Amino acid sequence: MISYLEFEKPVAELEKRIAELRSASEGDDVDISNELQRLELKSANLLASTYESLSPWQKTQVARHPSRPHFRDYVEHAFEEFVPLGGDRCYGDDEAILGGFARLNGRKVVLIGHEKGNDTASRIRHNFGMGKPEGYRKAIRLMELAGRFGLPVVTLVDTSGAFPGIEAEERGQAEAIARSTEACLALPVPMVAAIVGEGGSGGAVALASAERVLMMEHAVYSVISPEGCASILWRTAERAPDAAEAMKVTAQDLESLGVIDRIVPEPVGGAHRDPRLAATSLGSAIGEELDELSRFPSNDLRRMREERFLTLAG
Repeated sequence: MISYLEFEKPVAELEKRIAELRSASEGDDVDISNELQRLELKSANLLASTYESLSPWQKTQVARHPSRPHFRDYVEHAFEEFVPLGGDRCYGDDEAILGGFARLNGRKVVLIGHEKGNDTASRIRHNFGMGKPEGYRKAIRLMELAGRFGLPVVTLVDTSGAFPGIEAEERGQAEAIARSTEACLALPVPMVAAIVGEGGSGGAVALASAERVLMMEHAVYSVISPEGCASILWRTAERAPDAAEAMKVTAQDLESLGVIDRIVPEPVGGAHRDPRLAATSLGSAIGEELDELSRFPSNDLRRMREERFLTLAG
């Protein structure tokens, strides 16, 4: 069952009509195949044209779609032999940030990413993808393992931001995020980060400070949510669409600004319409980037990251 966004209502009406026609024609001798074919073509064209001209705010809605694939979906469809590792060896485990060893097209990697969950119970368990200090410290531990064993690091970023609760602050949230960012920059092995949904604030940067940063076609990446920005600038979250436009949150804007390196195409209608195809496309793109990076020595990889982020800061 597809969950339609507000701007998809015309598509929803057409697809509902197609489903009703199919249901009504079952066991009927009347041939309506031509009409169905016409409506299906019209629906497909409408969906394609709608997604070709999405506004930044509409892309934000797509990036947050409840059926959008998350970490576990990408593990299932793009990676093999995933062996999860838990705990930060300091406080406990954080299910908002998952990680472990995996294979990507036969290549051994350390895979780390945010998991938002796909229903009420799992979203609560994974804290809606908002990492706590122990999650970022777990990521640091996994990056250190990657460096020790000479394995490339792949991160899948999908968070509205790090968890802002008082208990996270008590356990050193800011320090954990800074240390995780530092660990990314110091890695002696290749690192590829992919923004697969939302890339929000330092909670995203802590897993995305790589020499290659990819974004799914309808993902967003920003220092603050459009609602948060609007609340600061205009004292109302209702101006979020204006904020999204001004903040340049889309993959297309960020590629033109040099913040990301590559846009990974999504299935027509967004990754949630075909998670398997979206995951396969991302896996192929990551594999190509790792092939390219594998020829660089450690010092060059660190220099590439340093130059990248100094350029952005300047």
